[in-house]
Amino acid sequence: MAKVNSKGMVSGTAGSVIYRNYRGMNIIQGKPRKFEQTEDSIKAATEFGLSSSTAGVIRSAFEPAYLHRDGEAAARCTQLVYRSIRNSLTGYRGHRDLHDGDLSCLEGMEFNIKSKLSEVLQVSHQVSRDEQGKITVSLAAIAGKTAIRPPSWIQKQVGRYRIRLRLIGFNFRREYYEYLEFKDVEFAYNEKLEARQIVFQTEPPKDQILLLSMTLMAYSDTLAQGERLLLNSREFSPCALIAAFAAEEAGELPGKPMDQALSGIQEHRLANMVLVGYEGNRLIRDLAGKVRSKDKEDVPKEISRTKPRSIPKIVAD
Repeated sequence: MAKVNSKGMVSGTAGSVIYRNYRGMNIIQGKPRKFEQTEDSIKAATEFGLSSSTAGVIRSAFEPAYLHRDGEAAARCTQLVYRSIRNSLTGYRGHRDLHDGDLSCLEGMEFNIKSKLSEVLQVSHQVSRDEQGKITVSLAAIAGKTAIRPPSWIQKQVGRYRIRLRLIGFNFRREYYEYLEFKDVEFAYNEKLEARQIVFQTEPPKDQILLLSMTLMAYSDTLAQGERLLLNSREFSPCALIAAFAAEEAGELPGKPMDQALSGIQEHRLANMVLVGYEGNRLIRDLAGKVRSKDKEDVPKEISRTKPRSIPKIVAD
């Protein structure tokens, strides 16, 4: 009920409007109305929330690789994950995740657009995977002086470069990721390296999505406490995803909260595994209570979980 104070100001509710006082002024507002979300909007919001949570896990996993990311990396990563899931060839909206996605959308994703790997490192590379699941990276010949184009302030100080390849396996349905292996190629700034193949000896589990990053690190020519000084910073930290491979056997979406004890995992792998605060599985479970029941014809009893397409590309930088 609306009331009038001693100064003649009205406050309270009268019918469908609300009267408020602010700095000696009477403000009239309409009552807030509750808008009913459509089933499609609820599903779209769920899928975007799942994409955001997935992207957060990927950024966290690759933090040791990219060292310094730009301010828009979070939004860019979320957008690419969302695009990957929307381009899914399996599952249907509201009941799919990155295991169903088109992982080619993630290939070439830069973590720092202030120093894009594709522009700084002028070296072509090719990524392949054999029948046993082992990954091979073929690097073209490298001439330190011409193949790498850092900013002038880096060029004046650099003494050595290091190219680091980091392979990480993700299982979002069991809510963990695993640091599988990394490989380094190190050389002086004026050195010339022949073309080579870098083979990862790890045979990844079949239920993991595999993401491979490449990082370029620059070191000063002077020693500080017996070690060279790393020159990478927010302005210069080239790192990108150069390959993505779908899980061969992704498994089904969990119908209940995951067992965080990771039962069934070999003990020697646990040291390299990280449990994550992934919200995607919970969002999919909660969706069932937010939308009306669908007819049997609308939702298949068994959702196809065939392997999404993910073909490694030759990147000529």
